[in-house]
Amino acid sequence: MRVLRYRAKGVLRQRMRALRNSIPRESLAERSAKIRAGLLARSEMAGARTVALFWPILKRGEVDLRPLVSELRARGVVVAFPSIHPETRVMTFRIPADPEAMEEQGLGFQEPRLTEPEAAEVDVVVVPALGVDGEGNRIGYGAGYYDRTIPRFCPPGVAIGVAYDFQVLSEVPVTEGDVPLPIVVTDERVIEI
Repeated sequence: MRVLRYRAKGVLRQRMRALRNSIPRESLAERSAKIRAGLLARSEMAGARTVALFWPILKRGEVDLRPLVSELRARGVVVAFPSIHPETRVMTFRIPADPEAMEEQGLGFQEPRLTEPEAAEVDVVVVPALGVDGEGNRIGYGAGYYDRTIPRFCPPGVAIGVAYDFQVLSEVPVTEGDVPLPIVVTDERVIEI
């Protein structure tokens, strides 16, 4: 049964990537703006001192959170980004002096340098998703980094997933180690568990 769920997730990953890739980039940009506005409207964001974002891979059509960096910093919020240690494969959140200067470290996304300071606490972890369901179950890229990292920061922090509304599914197969998201912000709604 477990093997079937892993296979089902793999099939869903492919399907959701293809769906996301079929949407015009202009539409994704408009949808991303709505998601950013939805995030900023959350009370969790209003009271946050440190927020962990992700730098989007735009060629994959990921939700573009980049404009949030300057907005949050202008409010005095510390902005951190995922960083995966090359030897231990453990994900932490690091605080880059200049997010524009982050570099691809091998997994295909921009990361802070390992010399940048680690965030000891994070009030909000914004989590990317290829697909989510109404129970907060998420399909990511399959490596489990967020599933292993979220419990280290939440609670006391909170994880908030972001996805386009077309990525909301009736059900996501759940496998061992999956961590559901208590809140998901899309371009059309907020799902709260």
